[in-house]
Amino acid sequence: MNIKLSTFKSRLKHSAEFEAETAGFLQNIERELGYPIAYAELDDYDCDLKLIFVQTGGSEGLFLDSFGKLQAPYYLLTNGGNNSLAASLEILTYLNSCGKTGEILHGSASYVAERIRSLAAVNSAKKRLANARLGVIGAPSDWLIASVPDYAEVKRRLGVTLVDVPIAEAETAVKNGETTTAEHAEYTDFDKQEIAKALKIYDALDGIKDKYALDGLTIRCFDLLSSLKSTGCLALAELNARGIIGTCEGDVATMLSMLIANSVTVQSSFQANPSRIDTESNRVTFAHCTAPLDMLDGYRLDTHFESGIGVAVKGELRTGRVTVFRLSADLKRYFVSAGTLERNLDEANLCRTQAVIRLDKPVTELLKTPCGNHHVILYGDYAEAITQLMDELNIRN
Repeated sequence: MNIKLSTFKSRLKHSAEFEAETAGFLQNIERELGYPIAYAELDDYDCDLKLIFVQTGGSEGLFLDSFGKLQAPYYLLTNGGNNSLAASLEILTYLNSCGKTGEILHGSASYVAERIRSLAAVNSAKKRLANARLGVIGAPSDWLIASVPDYAEVKRRLGVTLVDVPIAEAETAVKNGETTTAEHAEYTDFDKQEIAKALKIYDALDGIKDKYALDGLTIRCFDLLSSLKSTGCLALAELNARGIIGTCEGDVATMLSMLIANSVTVQSSFQANPSRIDTESNRVTFAHCTAPLDMLDGYRLDTHFESGIGVAVKGELRTGRVTVFRLSADLKRYFVSAGTLERNLDEANLCRTQAVIRLDKPVTELLKTPCGNHHVILYGDYAEAITQLMDELNIRN
């Protein structure tokens, strides 16, 4: 991580002991971090995290004089010596009275280093969101009545640009495209003609991604059942495995959820329906017909569950700790919980990839105040990291 630091201290003459104490304080933090902190000019914010090192009391006026060169949020680092904590409290109180956000980083070297890591990760995620472009290929499916956010609000709150692409453009690209079956020799256990159609959909979506400079996309995939007699399940499984956000059914809110999860963790996530909720055991059965191939310990190909046509992915997810996340379409709420993926299922009456997860949070939250249908599931416990990012975006749990 690229961490930079600018300093404030009173204009009084400071002793060699003061300078040595200051240097030792920073060295201890760098040792805990495992990488250096670079000194920078006040207006230099080309970094993952900018720290304002308040070294002494009497720095308040100097901070105020330089206020125009600084940017929110304001992270004030202090070791507490020479009345530096007192000055930091005064500065942050002033900032809060002006409606500005910030935090004082004060405590042990290990605590400060952990806060620096967390804040840098959040800032890096916010930058990724602000630079992201996502495509909406066709309108959201008709049944997603609570999953369609306002594009302008998405831009304002998250910084994400949403780009509409006609579904006909994807369909035409598939019909005019050439198959790339030779590049996917691993697909030998299914009907070759169906594989060829599914891979042409993959090529078409990949081409649209490049044409519109997209970081991800969602597609109204059920339309493909009638127009192409195929599905987008395998194409999305391939795209997500390459780090390209991809959701089905034109679900924009889930696409944004997946992007947020990826911006925090830089890993793929599984879009799934909560198919059964057991309030007594606090377990949820999740299922869907596509899953990122890089998340699977193994898989086989099958038909699409609802239609019985095309190519779907029947995957085996790893057991262990996971995070379940969903952003509401109005961008005002979200659900996040760590949990344990206990087992995979192989039931005929569910979408093809199926997993049972015991949540840490009460599953009754999903029954009382849901944020929508599809949720995204990723490996590892990232509930706190996602919560920190949501707090920075002023979206409350």
